[in-house]
Amino acid sequence: MSTPDVRMSPAAAVGLVASREISTRVKSKAYRISTAVTLLLIVVGILAVKLFAGGGADAKVGFTAATAGFSAPLTATGKTLDQNIETTQVSDEAAGRAKLADGSLDALLTGDGRSLHVQVKKDLDGKLANILQVLAQQVAVNQQVAALGGDPARFQAAIASAKFVEDPPLEQPYDYNGQQLVLGIIAGILIYMSLLLNGQTVAQGVVEEKTSRVVELLLSTIKPWQLMAGKVLGIGLVGLIQMVVIGIGGVVTGLATDVLTISVSAAVGTVAWLIVWYLLGFLMYSIVFAALGALVSRQEDVGGATTPALMFVIAGYVIGISVLPSDPGNTFVEVLSVIPVFSPTLMPMRLAMGGVPVWEAVVSVGLVVLLIPGLIWFAARIYRNAVMRTGAKVKLRDALRAA
Repeated sequence: MSTPDVRMSPAAAVGLVASREISTRVKSKAYRISTAVTLLLIVVGILAVKLFAGGGADAKVGFTAATAGFSAPLTATGKTLDQNIETTQVSDEAAGRAKLADGSLDALLTGDGRSLHVQVKKDLDGKLANILQVLAQQVAVNQQVAALGGDPARFQAAIASAKFVEDPPLEQPYDYNGQQLVLGIIAGILIYMSLLLNGQTVAQGVVEEKTSRVVELLLSTIKPWQLMAGKVLGIGLVGLIQMVVIGIGGVVTGLATDVLTISVSAAVGTVAWLIVWYLLGFLMYSIVFAALGALVSRQEDVGGATTPALMFVIAGYVIGISVLPSDPGNTFVEVLSVIPVFSPTLMPMRLAMGGVPVWEAVVSVGLVVLLIPGLIWFAARIYRNAVMRTGAKVKLRDALRAA
């Protein structure tokens, strides 16, 4: 009499393992606390930007009745040099010095108004000094024009209206929005942390099951690749829930407080790409982490086993946050962002910043999708041959060629 086959269908086996991982990890206090704390930090950061972000004056300068003529030119010169100068009239120089002493003013224009005299409490800010120097030169030019019998006002108007003509550029530049740059960096950080933590969780889970011998019971019912796939799927979905909660929570808070002034479609697009690249990156790296985790039998050996794969994640993240904020169109980063091992961290940063050609986004996604089946075969072979072997670390070469 033959023994009935107790194995489940592949889909049922993978689903059972995945549901177990989801149920266990979502209910854990560590997961809930880490999600809540991360979201809270992002919300608090956005509110802090709302409360303390600039928008006020870069410098406050006082003037007397005698120096009132310098007020408007000083403000205009500041705008030319990308500085917001706030001017305010004081009753006399003594009152102005009192405001300097209590910090209400950064500088005070003194004298009879024929030449530019400035007084400060202690040190003159470098940017304000540059603006005052330009203004002093304008005053000197006006005086020379008047001495020659000309009209300083007409002279300054003619100077102000003179502009150079810029011919069309050879290539159309992309105007990177400052908020998009920030979103890109945040997207990169979230992807990096998720791949780092959740990928390591997959490897640690494999080792935990090897150590407790649970894997032997599981493999009596399901196949090794089904166990690996279910673990990757379950932990991936748990990470996805966390990513969606944090991403949507941060964007909604930013839009609600007007800290984010980009369009809703751009913000939604950032979150959507964040989710897409999390899924692709996690699937690509976690199946490798699962295979590498199967090579060892102790938790303390997990770090060493997964380090080669982690180096690619870390390298992409470090290059992204080091180069992109100052040079969003960097050619080297553009090339790396299309290479599958670097694209999960670099491409979402670039997509959030904007200016990525459609073909680059399509090629980067396509290459990762094409690579994943090969990685699954590679990882499944290592996992199948190494997951039941305890004791000393299994060499990668031996795991690949084992029967």
